[in-house]
Amino acid sequence: MPSSTNTRKTPSPKAAPKKPSAPQDASAAFAAVEPEMAQLDDSHLVAIKIDIPTAVSVVLGALPAIRPLRDDIVVQLPQFGMTYFDKLETYALAAWYGHIVALPAPAGNRQVKDLVEEATPLRATLLSDADALASRGLVSTDAVNAIRAGQGHIDTANDLVGLAALFTTSWGEIQGKTAATLAEIEHAAQLGPQLLTALGVRDQTRVTPSEAADRRVRAFSLLVRAYDQIRRAVSYLRWDEDDGDTIAPSLYKGRGARTSSDTAASKPEEPPAGGTIGSPAAPPAPSGGSSGSPPA
Repeated sequence: MPSSTNTRKTPSPKAAPKKPSAPQDASAAFAAVEPEMAQLDDSHLVAIKIDIPTAVSVVLGALPAIRPLRDDIVVQLPQFGMTYFDKLETYALAAWYGHIVALPAPAGNRQVKDLVEEATPLRATLLSDADALASRGLVSTDAVNAIRAGQGHIDTANDLVGLAALFTTSWGEIQGKTAATLAEIEHAAQLGPQLLTALGVRDQTRVTPSEAADRRVRAFSLLVRAYDQIRRAVSYLRWDEDDGDTIAPSLYKGRGARTSSDTAASKPEEPPAGGTIGSPAAPPAPSGGSSGSPPA
């Protein structure tokens, strides 16, 4: 049984999704992990069976609760690859940027003006619905306020991603208690990245669609394998409190909507599963860290 020494004794509040950072930050993160992406063995690539923007939002929202556990991981799991932990935000932003780069141009070459005119009222509608849910304690007030603080077209796009993630991850609790529909949520998840693409936030590098798709799945795989390992470590540390899933929610549960960006790659059908940290079932740790199994 894991020791609770130095860990928090009280249950943790549920992590709320957080909208992605500015595209320039995501671009820098993507560049930082490109060498790791290139070195990733094909056998460790993960099928994209979930909406990447939502997954990124979940990870970013979990970071504030995960970070305080760093010292406990170092002490209680000395063989854990801390590179997973220290680069999680970078992996998340890289996956976000890889997704944007791989998106096709908006259908019919739609102009920014048209997309903004569609995005603005949708943001307002979903934000109003989120306010109502927050007032009843069904979603995080802080998450809603952070979305409301956004200004400008790029923020509007990211706000739609954040709102879609907020509704999607809470759908089991809010279904039947909100005027928001799955169609609206799915539309927001699609429209946000489309608007970013139209705004020209991705680097104008010349890559073929197949190259962009390959980089997308590689960036996503780095994120999934790192987050999967961290969730295992958190589950071990917080075994007695039984709030590991609250601190680091699964990326594969609680999805209310499935967007058209949930394209499955011809790779492993499920995320890394089974075994313990650092077992053969899990990919090797990134350079700069080691991995090992926690005590059973």
